[in-house]
Amino acid sequence: MPRITFLDPDGTRHEIDAPVGLSILEVAHQNDIDLEGACEGSLACSTCHVVVDDAWFDKLPEIKEDEEDMLDLAFGLTRTSRLGCQIIVTEELDGLTLKLPVGSSNMML
Repeated sequence: MPRITFLDPDGTRHEIDAPVGLSILEVAHQNDIDLEGACEGSLACSTCHVVVDDAWFDKLPEIKEDEEDMLDLAFGLTRTSRLGCQIIVTEELDGLTLKLPVGSSNMML
């Protein structure tokens, strides 16, 4: 099972064995990681925004236009920002490190 590391804004590390086929958002929720996901992974918000470690960003599947549009609404957007609902765990992602932003923009309220 691939191991994914989530870094809280305060630097706390959470190393999680993630089942293949789940989204990063689902993995976070199953492991009590503070990643909101207000739209429940339907690509209608940016609250599952994560910052991918530089070393891993180019190893992820290419970002699609719908995700780019939602990322424009993300709080603390960076060059390596992605939505957790759009990253699906594969064996190749063993070792992936993701930073959680200090906040989120919830346009669904």
